[in-house]
Amino acid sequence: MTQEKFQNSLRSSAQKGLTHLDNRGEAQMVDVSAKDSSIRQAVAAGKVRMKPETFAAIESGNAPKGDVLATARLAGIMAAKQTANLIPLCHPLPLQKIQVYIIPLPELPGYEIQATVKTKAETGVEMEALTAVSIAALTLYDMAKAIEKSIQIESIHLVSKSGGKSGDYFK
Repeated sequence: MTQEKFQNSLRSSAQKGLTHLDNRGEAQMVDVSAKDSSIRQAVAAGKVRMKPETFAAIESGNAPKGDVLATARLAGIMAAKQTANLIPLCHPLPLQKIQVYIIPLPELPGYEIQATVKTKAETGVEMEALTAVSIAALTLYDMAKAIEKSIQIESIHLVSKSGGKSGDYFK
């Protein structure tokens, strides 16, 4: 695709009301200043699959790098707070609640990671919840890769969101 066709495509997208593009088709941060501040919450989840022996080492506390789950949980919380620095066009938000749960799934074997993020602001926290899950999963991988390099991160998705003009969403 030529640069001219690409620019025309962006302009067309902007004219169709895509909020992250201005009238020239260039990326922009959405102006949320006219929106009412409201309580917004998002829940995201994902899974980390591994071999039974890796799962057993993590569960018994025998991973070479230390407490895998506590480190991954903390990384997820820290990541949610850094979302605007990591993802272009995300608004920096005052986060009032961040919870990261890492649930053992022996039948997988592995873990489900769930993150809940809450704010009172003009825009939602879906990206913060998704970022928390993603970074917690990557940290879990990093902490356990000395045992197994074939660990798989799967199915990171938005579970639910509430608040805001677009209303509630439940998967």
